[in-house]
Amino acid sequence: MCIITLLMEKIRNKKALFNYEVIERLEAGIELFGHEVKSIKTGRLNFEGSYVSVRGGEVFLVGASIAAFQPKNTPEDYEPLRPRRLLLSKKEILQLLGVEKQAGLTVVPTSMYNKGKKIKCEIAIVRGKKQFDKRESLKKKADERDMRRTLKNS
Repeated sequence: MCIITLLMEKIRNKKALFNYEVIERLEAGIELFGHEVKSIKTGRLNFEGSYVSVRGGEVFLVGASIAAFQPKNTPEDYEPLRPRRLLLSKKEILQLLGVEKQAGLTVVPTSMYNKGKKIKCEIAIVRGKKQFDKRESLKKKADERDMRRTLKNS
Protein backbone atom coordinates (compact mmCIF):
# COMPACT_ATOMS: atom_id res chain seq x y z
CA MET A 1 0.00 0.00 0.00
CA CYS A 2 2.85 2.43 0.79
CA ILE A 3 4.52 1.71 -2.55
CA ILE A 4 1.34 2.63 -4.43
CA THR A 5 1.00 5.88 -2.48
CA LEU A 6 4.56 6.84 -3.37
CA LEU A 7 3.91 6.22 -7.08
CA MET A 8 1.00 8.70 -7.26
CA GLU A 9 1.96 12.05 -8.68
CA LYS A 10 -0.26 14.76 -9.97
CA ILE A 11 -1.81 13.44 -13.20
CA ARG A 12 -2.35 16.41 -15.52
CA ASN A 13 -4.60 17.01 -18.51
CA LYS A 14 -1.97 18.78 -20.63
CA LYS A 15 -4.12 18.89 -23.75
CA ALA A 16 -6.89 20.80 -21.97
CA LEU A 17 -4.40 23.35 -20.63
CA PHE A 18 -3.08 23.84 -24.16
CA ASN A 19 -6.49 24.09 -25.89
CA TYR A 20 -8.25 26.24 -23.30
CA GLU A 21 -7.67 29.45 -21.37
CA VAL A 22 -8.32 28.78 -17.65
CA ILE A 23 -10.67 31.26 -15.97
CA GLU A 24 -11.19 29.63 -12.57
CA ARG A 25 -10.14 26.40 -10.82
CA LEU A 26 -12.10 24.31 -8.31
CA GLU A 27 -11.13 21.28 -6.23
CA ALA A 28 -13.60 18.41 -6.08
CA GLY A 29 -13.70 15.03 -4.42
CA ILE A 30 -14.52 12.07 -6.65
CA GLU A 31 -16.59 8.96 -6.00
CA LEU A 32 -14.58 5.86 -6.99
CA PHE A 33 -14.44 2.11 -6.46
CA GLY A 34 -11.47 0.65 -4.56
CA HIS A 35 -9.81 -0.86 -7.61
CA GLU A 36 -10.19 2.49 -9.45
CA VAL A 37 -8.29 4.24 -6.65
CA LYS A 38 -5.41 1.77 -6.97
CA SER A 39 -5.44 2.22 -10.73
CA ILE A 40 -5.30 6.03 -10.47
CA LYS A 41 -2.46 5.86 -7.95
CA THR A 42 -0.41 3.88 -10.47
CA GLY A 43 -1.18 6.44 -13.20
CA ARG A 44 -3.69 4.50 -15.31
CA LEU A 45 -5.93 7.48 -16.00
CA ASN A 46 -6.70 9.04 -19.38
CA PHE A 47 -8.39 12.47 -19.50
CA GLU A 48 -8.64 12.57 -23.31
CA GLY A 49 -12.08 13.80 -24.37
CA SER A 50 -13.33 14.19 -20.80
CA TYR A 51 -15.51 17.01 -19.49
CA VAL A 52 -17.65 17.91 -16.49
CA SER A 53 -21.44 17.87 -16.71
CA VAL A 54 -24.16 19.01 -14.28
CA ARG A 55 -27.27 16.76 -14.24
CA GLY A 56 -30.08 16.79 -11.71
CA GLY A 57 -28.20 18.91 -9.18
CA GLU A 58 -25.16 16.62 -9.28
CA VAL A 59 -21.83 17.05 -11.06
CA PHE A 60 -20.30 14.22 -13.10
CA LEU A 61 -16.92 13.60 -14.71
CA VAL A 62 -17.74 12.18 -18.15
CA GLY A 63 -15.34 10.53 -20.59
CA ALA A 64 -12.35 9.97 -18.29
CA SER A 65 -11.02 6.45 -18.73
CA ILE A 66 -9.64 4.57 -15.73
CA ALA A 67 -8.05 1.30 -16.82
CA ALA A 68 -8.45 -1.80 -14.68
CA PHE A 69 -5.78 -2.19 -11.98
CA GLN A 70 -5.62 -5.98 -12.32
CA PRO A 71 -7.79 -6.98 -15.29
CA LYS A 72 -8.29 -10.57 -14.09
CA ASN A 73 -9.50 -9.43 -10.64
CA THR A 74 -11.75 -6.61 -11.90
CA PRO A 75 -15.54 -7.16 -11.83
CA GLU A 76 -16.98 -8.39 -15.14
CA ASP A 77 -19.41 -5.46 -15.44
CA TYR A 78 -16.72 -2.79 -14.92
CA GLU A 79 -16.90 0.15 -17.35
CA PRO A 80 -13.69 2.22 -17.64
CA LEU A 81 -15.59 5.17 -19.18
CA ARG A 82 -18.53 5.33 -16.76
CA PRO A 83 -19.56 8.80 -15.48
CA ARG A 84 -18.13 9.43 -12.00
CA ARG A 85 -19.80 11.74 -9.50
CA LEU A 86 -17.81 14.73 -8.29
CA LEU A 87 -18.32 15.94 -4.74
CA LEU A 88 -18.81 19.72 -4.50
CA SER A 89 -20.70 22.13 -2.26
CA LYS A 90 -24.13 23.41 -3.34
CA LYS A 91 -22.68 26.86 -3.96
CA GLU A 92 -20.05 25.43 -6.34
CA ILE A 93 -22.67 23.28 -8.12
CA LEU A 94 -24.86 26.34 -8.73
CA GLN A 95 -21.82 28.21 -10.05
CA LEU A 96 -21.07 25.39 -12.51
CA LEU A 97 -24.72 25.26 -13.57
CA GLY A 98 -24.54 28.96 -14.46
CA VAL A 99 -21.31 28.41 -16.39
CA GLU A 100 -22.86 25.59 -18.44
CA LYS A 101 -25.59 27.95 -19.61
CA GLN A 102 -23.11 30.64 -20.73
CA ALA A 103 -21.97 30.45 -24.33
CA GLY A 104 -18.27 29.89 -24.94
CA LEU A 105 -17.47 28.51 -21.47
CA THR A 106 -17.03 24.89 -20.49
CA VAL A 107 -15.79 22.88 -17.51
CA VAL A 108 -12.95 20.35 -17.91
CA PRO A 109 -10.81 18.31 -15.51
CA THR A 110 -7.23 19.59 -15.34
CA SER A 111 -5.59 17.19 -12.88
CA MET A 112 -6.09 14.42 -10.33
CA TYR A 113 -3.95 14.00 -7.21
CA ASN A 114 -3.70 12.71 -3.62
CA LYS A 115 -4.66 14.92 -0.72
CA GLY A 116 -3.98 12.90 2.38
CA LYS A 117 -5.75 9.59 1.85
CA LYS A 118 -8.29 11.02 -0.58
CA ILE A 119 -8.13 11.47 -4.34
CA LYS A 120 -9.07 14.95 -5.55
CA CYS A 121 -9.93 16.15 -9.03
CA GLU A 122 -9.10 19.71 -10.03
CA ILE A 123 -11.63 21.09 -12.48
CA ALA A 124 -11.45 24.38 -14.33
CA ILE A 125 -13.89 26.76 -15.94
CA VAL A 126 -12.33 27.44 -19.34
CA ARG A 127 -12.74 29.30 -22.62
CA GLY A 128 -11.41 27.92 -25.91
CA LYS A 129 -8.18 29.40 -27.29
CA LYS A 130 -7.89 30.67 -30.84
CA GLN A 131 -5.29 29.17 -33.20
CA PHE A 132 -2.92 32.15 -32.92
CA ASP A 133 -3.01 31.89 -29.10
CA LYS A 134 -1.87 28.27 -29.36
CA ARG A 135 0.98 29.21 -31.70
CA GLU A 136 2.02 31.98 -29.33
CA SER A 137 2.13 29.63 -26.33
CA LEU A 138 4.23 27.10 -28.32
CA LYS A 139 6.67 29.86 -29.33
CA LYS A 140 6.95 31.08 -25.73
CA LYS A 141 7.62 27.53 -24.52
CA ALA A 142 10.35 27.03 -27.16
CA ASP A 143 11.99 30.36 -26.25
CA GLU A 144 12.08 29.45 -22.54
CA ARG A 145 13.60 26.05 -23.38
CA ASP A 146 16.31 27.71 -25.51
CA MET A 147 17.11 30.20 -22.73
CA ARG A 148 17.50 27.37 -20.21
CA ARG A 149 19.82 25.51 -22.59
CA THR A 150 22.07 28.51 -23.14
CA LEU A 151 22.26 29.24 -19.41
CA LYS A 152 23.08 25.61 -18.69
CA ASN A 153 25.86 25.47 -21.31
CA SER A 154 27.53 28.72 -20.26
